[in-house]
Amino acid sequence: MDRQQGRRYRAARVIGAAVLALALLPGAASAGPGAKVSSSVELARHAARLKAGQWVWAPRIAPQGPVLVYVDLSQQLATVYRNGVRIGVSTISTGKPGHDTPVGVFTILEKNVTHNSNLYDNAPMPYHQRLTWDGVALHAGSLPGKPDSHGCVRLPYGFAKELFGTTKRGTTVIVAGNARHPVTQDDGEVLAPTASGGVVEGDYWAPEKSPSGPVTIVMSRSDQAVAVLRNGVEIGRSHAVIPTNSDATHVLTLAAKAGGAPTWIYVGVSGHDDEDGRPLDEAVRNRVQIPPAFYAQVAPILMPGVTLLVTQSPLAPGGLGDAQPVLDGAR
Repeated sequence: MDRQQGRRYRAARVIGAAVLALALLPGAASAGPGAKVSSSVELARHAARLKAGQWVWAPRIAPQGPVLVYVDLSQQLATVYRNGVRIGVSTISTGKPGHDTPVGVFTILEKNVTHNSNLYDNAPMPYHQRLTWDGVALHAGSLPGKPDSHGCVRLPYGFAKELFGTTKRGTTVIVAGNARHPVTQDDGEVLAPTASGGVVEGDYWAPEKSPSGPVTIVMSRSDQAVAVLRNGVEIGRSHAVIPTNSDATHVLTLAAKAGGAPTWIYVGVSGHDDEDGRPLDEAVRNRVQIPPAFYAQVAPILMPGVTLLVTQSPLAPGGLGDAQPVLDGAR
């Protein structure tokens, strides 16, 4: 081998090593986790074996429809749904002890491709999507395999970029679970009227407080109450009878069905992957009772894209159950 051939051989080895290193990087857009896959089977296969910093994206599964982001603190995973169908899953890093990421229902308040922290040494936060005005956001950042942020939800860079292009201001983001203790899941309940009873004292309906925007319904087992939010603002509340045989979190979305009426379907949160995309069973629906007068007021705004969260957490400070009130972050 002459000198020129030797140089070419060494150059080829360097290039080959670099390509291999890139292919092995967590989140690399290659054949492994981080690739854009095109079927629910591929997505499920990749999502089941994600490691820190890895993600999978399958936008073609549901190319159109309302978007919901579900952040699971217990599993340190973020899942993206479009029209009720899971299109992306990513590992995340949320708040470390003393800087816990708040749980609750949020809407994306503002979006910036480039952003620097006002609190922590001007730290860069690419693809920043603000959830609260006091600093909690979704953004690209380091993923050490454990909760490590100051309260934000860190995402792999590639996933943060894809998510940024998929959401808009007002997109609903649900943060649930406990980063320090895994949670179990159980059958979810859904908003449905009962044949008896009227509006109880303390209930109200004030849609003028937020005339437009995405709608989220929160059902609290602790408070035995239902709250309706529009664009992150509470516009109504009612007493409800909600079974308390589980402390699980469950999420449903009202999805548009071709040629038919919108249908409540489950989203595949941790512990319920097998229910992902399954229509709601009427027997489960009937487990929850709310005053029919209140339901009649809510019904006109139940359009595709409405999100339902069933939680153990209270709806307001001072309630029973988990100390973190669900609606604190919805502002």
